[in-house]
Amino acid sequence: MRKRKKGFYSISIVAKMFGVHQQTIRLYEKEGLISPKRTAGNTRLFSEEDVDRLEEIIYLTHQMGVNLAGVEMVIKLERKIKKLQKEINTLFEQTRKNLEEETEEHKELAKKHAKRLLEMKKEGKNPQLPAPVDIEEENDDDDTDNWEVEYDDE
Repeated sequence: MRKRKKGFYSISIVAKMFGVHQQTIRLYEKEGLISPKRTAGNTRLFSEEDVDRLEEIIYLTHQMGVNLAGVEMVIKLERKIKKLQKEINTLFEQTRKNLEEETEEHKELAKKHAKRLLEMKKEGKNPQLPAPVDIEEENDDDDTDNWEVEYDDE
């Protein structure tokens, strides 16, 4: 890719940039491969995007030997790929968010069950559970993220 200044370019400048005749660029426009803006006086103005597209067209036609119908297909396929990639990214992000939400729900449920089990043990309501030997407690009584229970091997 060539270094360029930002802005708009006339057809003569663009033709010199790529070493092609202005008629070649007009043909690409006629075929609908590029769509430069027009001034009030009907002069073509090529944006950065137009120049990038033209660079791709010239590469495909001059370097790779692709005809204009092939170039049109390549451009259409690139658009479809970009659209599909965007959809995949959206689905991936939504799936990631759903997984995070489900993980949090499971953590909260595990905390709730752990608290309930400890309460039941303290109340003596579940005699089949072995008595805990050591419980590491944080200063906050509601924090069950870091609790451990060790049991005697009876």
